[in-house]
Formats: sequence, C-alpha cells, structure tokens
Amino acid sequence: MLQDLDFTGDILTWEEMLCEGPTISNINSDKFLKLRASFFSSFYDIDLNIEEIKSELDLLNHPDIYSEIILWFEYDLFCHINMIGVITLLHQKKVKLPIYLVSSGRIEGEKNLKGLTELTPNQLNNHFKNKIELAEEDLELAITLWDIYCGKDHNLLKPYIIKGSNFKYMSNCLKAHLERFPDSISGLNILEKNLLEIIKNNDLKSKNQLLGYALNYQGYYGYGDTQFERIINKLSLFISEDEHGLTLNRLGHEALIGQHNFASELNNNIEFGGVFKLDFQFNKQQNKLIKTIKNAH
Repeated sequence: MLQDLDFTGDILTWEEMLCEGPTISNINSDKFLKLRASFFSSFYDIDLNIEEIKSELDLLNHPDIYSEIILWFEYDLFCHINMIGVITLLHQKKVKLPIYLVSSGRIEGEKNLKGLTELTPNQLNNHFKNKIELAEEDLELAITLWDIYCGKDHNLLKPYIIKGSNFKYMSNCLKAHLERFPDSISGLNILEKNLLEIIKNNDLKSKNQLLGYALNYQGYYGYGDTQFERIINKLSLFISEDEHGLTLNRLGHEALIGQHNFASELNNNIEFGGVFKLDFQFNKQQNKLIKTIKNAH
C-alpha cells in the first residue's frame, strides 16, 4: 500500500495480534516470542517463524541510520494493543528517535470509521501530512498501558479511559477491551452477544454470511476472519443450521435474554495479555471487571 504511493524509507511490518493470547512486559526477549509461538500453534494452528521475526525486527537494532519513526495504526483495539506493544519494544531497545503516529478512523464527510486500506491515495497522503509527533507523556502512557495489559488487574485500565492523549481512539479501545470479558449476567461478551443478535435479526443463509456481518459490524475491535471464525465455532451450541440457513436455538434465545450465565458452557478461556478471559466477568452496573465466583477469595 505505502510502496505504491512512493513513501520513502524502510518499512517494518508488525505481523502480530497482541489483543489475543498471553503476553509479558518484556517484548524484547526470546521468552516473549516463544510464548506467542505456543499460543498461535495451540489456538490457531499457525506456526510462527521466530528467526524470521527476529530478522525483521533487526531494523530496530540500527536506529542510528534513521531520523524518525512513523507508526501506522488504525482506530481499533487490534491495532491499539499492537501499537502500545511496539512503543514498549522501542523503549526496551532504547530507541530515542522522534516517533510520529498516523492513525486512521474518522474521515470528514464519511459516516463510518475507515481503516488505512480503505483510504484513497489522497486521504492517505493527507493523513501522512497531518501525522502527530508523540510527546513523552504519550510514550509513557503507552508503556504503562502495556504493563497493565500484561498484568493481572485490567481494572487498572479504567482511569486511562478518561485520560487525554494524542491517541484519540484509545478511550474507545480500552472500553471495548473490558467488554471482551463475559457479561456477569449472560456470560457472553459483547462480540458473542452481537453475533447472536445478528442471527436473530437477519435472514442468514450460512456461517460465512454471518462472518461477513461480523466483520462489518464490530465497532472498535478490528478482528479478522480467523478470530471471528473461532468465536463463531464456539457459539455453535446456540445456533441451528439447516438448508434454510441459521437460526438461534432455545439456548441462544436464553443467552440473549440473560436467563442463564453461559460462560462455562462456551468455555472460551483465551488469554488477554496477563489474564484468562474466564477469570473475570464484566459487571455493567459497576462498570468494572469482577472476579468469576470460582476464583473469588
């Protein structure tokens, strides 16, 4: 994309999705890479080439040949968790260059938020011209958020939802993250609930069509096909599928009205940074995470 528009400089592609799976604070370590490789292998049957990743990241070991770093990240949670990870990595590698951010999202005159690949060449150039130099406080914020994400208490993210910074979509992403935990009533997180509502309110012919709706109507998450396919498969106990298409079964309707907490039945105990999804539930009334009963002390 950037090569086609004659942007100069070396390009380092960050091919990760730190919004899912276990993470540790020290990204600049073999332990981190091995942890991520194990996650991708067990949850997505993807083999990470650690040596290839190290080779790509070697660019960051030679900051003296560069005058600045420009981060290109979108408005969603997927990108923002990656972004705070990358900023932390730059800090751990003691890179002292000016760091700029190009972030897509709201476009004047457009109704929907836009990803970088959805922008016209002219819009991309305008975004580049209006890039923001991140202040020291922004960089410190990113590192703090990464440390919290890798820790055991994600409620510590709450005060930063209302903290101002040059990350204009960070507040939305932090709120979206907390709602990835199971709802304390239904046991569904917001993505799972939305998927069931899509089935309830639309005449869907297949799970592939459901996937299309999920990708288009996910708000601030930025999830990809592979992530949604896994979630949809986990929701199979709520879905009936026949030659006429998809419908909710009795359990699906019960889940949507909060008749029972289905978190344990879903059994989607993926890790978000330093915590397991099923160790906490999101309480809407208290607007915070509470420990799941079996783990409460």
